[in-house]
Amino acid sequence: MKDTALSATHQALGAKMVPFAGYNMPVQYEGVNAEHEAVRKAVGVFDVSHMGEFLIEGPNALALIQKVSSNDASKLDVGKAQYSCLPNDDGGIVDDLIIYKVKDETYLLVVNASNIEKDWNWISSKNDVGAEMKDLSENYSLLAIQGPKAIEAMQSLSSHDLSDIKFYNFIVGDFAGIEHVIISATGYTGSGGFEIYCKNSEVKQIWDKVFEAGADYGIKPIGLAARDTLRLEMGYCLYGNDIDETTSPIEAGLGWVCKFNKDFTNSEALKAEKERTPERKLVAFKLDERGIPRQGYAIVDGNGKTIGNVTSGTMSPSLGIGIGLGYVPKVFSKVDSKIFIQVRKNAIPATVIKAPFYKGEQG
Repeated sequence: MKDTALSATHQALGAKMVPFAGYNMPVQYEGVNAEHEAVRKAVGVFDVSHMGEFLIEGPNALALIQKVSSNDASKLDVGKAQYSCLPNDDGGIVDDLIIYKVKDETYLLVVNASNIEKDWNWISSKNDVGAEMKDLSENYSLLAIQGPKAIEAMQSLSSHDLSDIKFYNFIVGDFAGIEHVIISATGYTGSGGFEIYCKNSEVKQIWDKVFEAGADYGIKPIGLAARDTLRLEMGYCLYGNDIDETTSPIEAGLGWVCKFNKDFTNSEALKAEKERTPERKLVAFKLDERGIPRQGYAIVDGNGKTIGNVTSGTMSPSLGIGIGLGYVPKVFSKVDSKIFIQVRKNAIPATVIKAPFYKGEQG
């Protein structure tokens, strides 16, 4: 197991550590519900330094990115980021990722921890244009500072006006006494905030100053378990659960990041699939009765026939009901469709809804 630069810090805070994507990672500190609530109502900090970072540079950097990614990276200005995916040759997804335009001819690709080697090999195999590639994953740390109080709590740590950084925009500036940190208005929680990219040697200073600055705002360290419940309440896909090498971006609801005004890997087949509408779709559902849907549980119709499987599921800490994602045939994919989740011996009724589950503070 690899450690992040903060593994000893997490252990000192009493975190429960688990192996995740080859890293020793904090899954929770005081408990999932308390940590989840801290992010929804105040501010929480995740160490997600296990994520991968690739630098793609040179005159042909954009050409390579355009070929391997489904979104249109030519639309990016310096200081803007874009969610995208890497399609494979067979209709599935190598990975989902965020692409940052750091400067002209320089792009940062942030990929999932479990896919670093696979993604590197895949992009390298497509690099017949001579783009310069560097794998920075081992040298960089990433903190996600998330929640509605993140801007106010962190403002004292930077000379830049953090409220000026719009969603999916970023700056390179000073933060917590360190120069040249990427401060990005991204994250996977749906509650606002930032992601901070820095060198491994800098992250402990930043972590400590972040917790000092956030002390009056109810700041808490947050583990991977709450990261999962937060992203699921938003209906965000998790690679390995909801999307993988066998799921197409179209059926996963990621058609919006497939821009067919350009050629990319398998674009012709994906375009044809989008035009005919796929036979199955990833849907969001909520249980109508008490129960917790779990990954792998069968989705059945009114006659008890299996029609799909739950890809992600949990008891929503914000809503107090069972929620999940799963693939079902097209006929069951419309909003308000009735499906059933097989929880042990019981087929619990559920309703297909339009994500996100969590719509912000009610009232």
